[in-house]
This record gives sequence, structure tokens and C-alpha cells, in this order.
Amino acid sequence: MTFSLSRRLVAEALGTTLLVGTVVGSGIMADQLTDDVALALLGNTLPTGAILVVLITILGPISSAHFNPAVSLAFWLRRDIALPIAMAYIAVQIIGGILGSVIAHAMFDLSLLQASTTQRTGAAQWFSEIVATFGLVGVILAGIRFKSDGVAWLVGLYITAAYWFTASTSFANPAVTIGRAFSDTFAGIHPADVLPFIAAQLIGATIAVALFGWLLMSQSNLNAAK
Repeated sequence: MTFSLSRRLVAEALGTTLLVGTVVGSGIMADQLTDDVALALLGNTLPTGAILVVLITILGPISSAHFNPAVSLAFWLRRDIALPIAMAYIAVQIIGGILGSVIAHAMFDLSLLQASTTQRTGAAQWFSEIVATFGLVGVILAGIRFKSDGVAWLVGLYITAAYWFTASTSFANPAVTIGRAFSDTFAGIHPADVLPFIAAQLIGATIAVALFGWLLMSQSNLNAAK
């Protein structure tokens, strides 16, 4: 089934809004319920992984469920999506990310518009974002190649794991990063730290496209390319 561009853009905006709303909202809830940072992070992790499974399952058939400018970049680099459509996807994803934070604040009776004061910076954090986004894009590309009906679960499980094995807690998404800069809560990131995170995420996505493009290429195509 083919969906119009307008419906695909709404699906991307809606999905990103709900994703960031879940990330920020579950972070607020976890922070209110416990002073244990590890337990709060777990309370932030599980809803995020779960909502990704849901959103990719229900909206993937409409827009391919990018919800992430790094993923849209990857699909454009692979020539699976035209540049104007990729740019439109990225625009609505960013809008959705900001809206997601606003909605989370409204649900918890907080100031709707905020600027985060949580600093997340340094080489280890940036390298973590390269690794996290590389892994995410790799999981998506390999999942599409070998287990297309399992991509939702693969992505949800990967992000759940990456929250814990990366120093940055795996933002791995420029739209989510921007959205979280508008929330001075558990999930926030200082606006000054946003651009280095996004740069690292785009680097990770680009490396994943290059490596997995080669890794997943059929032998006949490899032979033809020689």
C-alpha cells in the first residue's frame, strides 16, 4: 500500500512526538518515584524500548518509521529516498521532537517550554553517540535485509541495551537530542551540547551505511562491482 507524502510526514511527526514524549515523560516519572539513579534510568529505558516496538509496528507501513534524521540520512545515502523527501522527513521529525517534550511537560504540570541545564559533553560521550548510532543504523539495515518483520523488535531491544552500554545513554537520534534540549528534566541535554551530539550521530550513521552496505551486499553484486 502506498501512502501520500502528507500522510507519511504526519506519521513521522506523530511517531517522533510520541517517542520523545515517552523518553521525557518516563524520565520525569522515574525521577519522581525514586532517588536511585540506576533505577530511574531503568524506568526510562524500558518504556523507550517498548514504545519503539509499538511505533515502528503501527507507523512503519505508512512512512517506514524513521523517526530519526540519522536514519533518514542513511536511507538517502543508500538512494532509498529522494533528498527533498528526506529533508521533509527531518523537518517534521525535529518539530515532533520538540512537541514531544512540550506534551510530556504538560502531562506532569511543568513549564511547557524549558531549556535543559544537564551537561552531556566530552570525548567519551561523543564517541558513545557514534557507536550508538552506528549500531542502530546497522541493526535497521541488517534487519530489513534478513528479518524485515522483526525490525520493530530489533530496534526496541537494541535501544534498550544501548541505554546501558553507552556512556551517553544512547540518544542516537538528532531529533530526540533537540527535543530533549527543551526539557530541564531527567532526560535533558544542555543546548550547548546538542551540536556535538548530532555531529557524532551523523558520523555514526554514515559509517554504518558504508560498512553495512558492503557487508550486506550479495556476492553477485560484489563480483559485478569488481
